[in-house]
Amino acid sequence: MEIVAGGARLLLLPGRAAYLPEAGALLIADAHIGKAVSFRKLGVPVPGGTTVETLRRLDALLQASGAQHIVFLGDLLHSVHARAAETVEAVARWRAGHPRLQLTLVRGNHDSHAGDPPADWGVQCVDEPFMLAGLALCHHPDTAAAAYVLAGHVHPAALVGGRTRERLRLPCFHFGPAVGVLPAFGEFTGMHTLPHGPQDRVYVTTGDVVREIPHLHWAA
Repeated sequence: MEIVAGGARLLLLPGRAAYLPEAGALLIADAHIGKAVSFRKLGVPVPGGTTVETLRRLDALLQASGAQHIVFLGDLLHSVHARAAETVEAVARWRAGHPRLQLTLVRGNHDSHAGDPPADWGVQCVDEPFMLAGLALCHHPDTAAAAYVLAGHVHPAALVGGRTRERLRLPCFHFGPAVGVLPAFGEFTGMHTLPHGPQDRVYVTTGDVVREIPHLHWAA
């Protein structure tokens, strides 16, 4: 799905990411790498293998888009517990397979606790906003006077369908007049429906396709 936001052309990808062709950049919000292992260390019985699956999905998006740069819109690592040896080593191996790929992290609230990623991941870490192609790339979806904001943080979802029992909650891209929010990329992240105004545009993804939800079909 191709749209224009803040004067910039964006491709909304079914894999819960956006591609900014002008900059050759793939935009990923809320990867939360290591969230599953963090849960397990706290005694929550969740499945393993999520980091490997996250990296596989990143590879698929890189292949589909041809991106040379990934910008993570905050919360790359879930917590300090995410620095388990198997997680760190898996990402390091993936990074070694993409030596020319530029990685930028716009620090989010989880990053302030987890700390910047290991040096051998080769990630440039910056504070918000990170200006690229005329957009203000952030973690928190707050307005910026100088530019249109693209952010994450809130893990947006939309309720679609008719009767209450038949409604589906799907991850979505939510674009308001001044701020656009990308769906969470990571696993076990949860989702939240957002208030929507008459100028907002909402695009849901099923993992295979991105579709706009017209205002008349939004579920309350």
